[in-house]
Amino acid sequence: MKRFKNILYVADASGDVLGAFHHAVGLADRNAARLTVILVMERDPSSLTRRSPLKLRDLRIEALQAALDRHSRWAAGRVEVETKIVEGKPFLEIIREVLRNRRDLVIKSAGPDGGSVDWLFGSADMHLLRKCPCPVWLIKADGPAPLRRVMACVDFDDFDPSGTDTAEPLNRTILEMAGSLAAAEGIGCHVVHAWEAAGEALMRSGRAGIHEADVDAYVEEVRAEHRHWLQRLLGKAADWMGAETYAAADLKIHLPKGKAADVIPQLAEELAIDLVVMGTVARTGIPGLIIGNTAENMLSRLKCSVLAVKPAGFRTPVEPNG
Repeated sequence: MKRFKNILYVADASGDVLGAFHHAVGLADRNAARLTVILVMERDPSSLTRRSPLKLRDLRIEALQAALDRHSRWAAGRVEVETKIVEGKPFLEIIREVLRNRRDLVIKSAGPDGGSVDWLFGSADMHLLRKCPCPVWLIKADGPAPLRRVMACVDFDDFDPSGTDTAEPLNRTILEMAGSLAAAEGIGCHVVHAWEAAGEALMRSGRAGIHEADVDAYVEEVRAEHRHWLQRLLGKAADWMGAETYAAADLKIHLPKGKAADVIPQLAEELAIDLVVMGTVARTGIPGLIIGNTAENMLSRLKCSVLAVKPAGFRTPVEPNG
């Protein structure tokens, strides 16, 4: 399945050809996609540019272009690479590039940039996860290439009216992306859906006067409902992916009980997952909240690469010509 046609890779100012670029080239090759490598040059402070503004800027651009040329040479013979250097705030310029040129995937090496060393993703990474309108693949620097294990995280809205599933379009995108990557690499895809039985703790406290057997029956009923939903969703996945990709993806189902932000990172670590494909669900009408709390908490706990997908209709707060 060819999902991407216009990939943007964010190069590191060091010029090193990182593992993330290996993934970008391989994906562009398999999808017959355009691959553009961008390097964002932050503006020099005025105290520095007053001394020799043109010479300093030209020397920086020369060094950065040499770094981009190394990427082009590495990819030679597999894909053609367009390179560009832009000036400004990195996450803003990356998003503007996506908007102006209709990029359909951003790939970047993940890494802290002054934040907590215990957190895989830096502040620029989090800005992209929150605000970039297209999928963002943040790749752990020491992650394997090719991939060995992929996990797709799917969920539904408990408050949907009966017979509706507003999350299905997002789940479809997640499954298609995870499945196509797994099929292309010849590896299995783990599909995980975390669930909870609302009110279980209170019911087991004894204050509600409910027998333990009745609570157990209720919890099992909730588990069955979630299992049934997941089976229905995966029943549609064969049509979405195509029979060949679906078979090659070899979907393996997991239904861990607990808060998604807790149990999914734990399961990913237990299964030695290399890439988690997940949605970042925007909530409309709440100023500033453009990534779901569950997604944000999961991202703070994950220790592997992440491919994050926005729901349909997501609108970035970044202007293309700001």
